Amino acid sequence: MHDQFFSYIFRPNCKDDSKLVHFIFPIFTITFILKENPLDFGFRLGDYRRWCWYVLITVLIALPLLYIASLLSSVDKYYSKNFNFLIFFGQTIPLLLFWEFILRGFLLLGLQKRFKEGSILIQMIPFVLLHIGKPEIEILMCIPAGLWFGYIAYRGKSFWPAFLSHSFINFILNYLVNY
Repeated sequence: MHDQFFSYIFRPNCKDDSKLVHFIFPIFTITFILKENPLDFGFRLGDYRRWCWYVLITVLIALPLLYIASLLSSVDKYYSKNFNFLIFFGQTIPLLLFWEFILRGFLLLGLQKRFKEGSILIQMIPFVLLHIGKPEIEILMCIPAGLWFGYIAYRGKSFWPAFLSHSFINFILNYLVNY
């Protein structure tokens, strides 16, 4: 059941429905049910002086790990699909924005008042589940990456650092495998 839910909500190439609907639902929930400001769910830049360093740390750590990962046959087989820059920026980046808003904005920042740092662990679980079907090494790396993305969103009070980091990782891995 959960596989059907996640594949429906997060499938990247849906042509019969709009991601906008899935983006509007949490905004509607925040605004009309929770009666809060959607900007408080990570849309603001937050503590950008802090999170800029976290993004830089992510880049420095990720580069060698992504290079090594790109050499693995399972990663190469999964990602070698004629990488297209237009599709990446037209489809993948909006999808990552949606993921990061849902996971780090709506879920993590929405739960932080009640669960404090525990919200970092909570948001990591669906993040890992959403990577099922990808190479095993990627799924395993989603545990520390999901915790890190949650941490930088939590400390930075915004989902933007996680979005930038996730987009960078996705782009570089695709680039390394395909070029």
